[in-house]
Amino acid sequence: QVQLVESGGGLVQPGGSLRLSCAASGLRLDYFAIGWFRQAPGKEREGVSCISSDGNTYYTDSVKGRFTISRDNAKNTVYLEMNSLKPEDTAVYYCATESQCGLGPYDYWGQGTQVTVSS
Repeated sequence: QVQLVESGGGLVQPGGSLRLSCAASGLRLDYFAIGWFRQAPGKEREGVSCISSDGNTYYTDSVKGRFTISRDNAKNTVYLEMNSLKPEDTAVYYCATESQCGLGPYDYWGQGTQVTVSS
């Protein structure tokens, strides 16, 4: 059974940090590019970051310099380190597989983890 599970979300004050994890089972995560997405209330899903199978990374402009994506193939896990968090980062964060960053297809998704940035 294929499963992606996000964890690490929570409540943090503006300027704080969180590290999200995307743990895979039933597939080898290193065979895929892994994207992080987020969806805030009343807004469409937004691509946040992606890491390719060979380690190339991508960030949307709004998080560049604040977020860092990485992977640990031995643990079959991808991480998103989130620093200098802002209220507008508040959203449910999802990870998904794709063949190459930006190209899809997004065949597998996790259930999401809530990130709330508030004073």
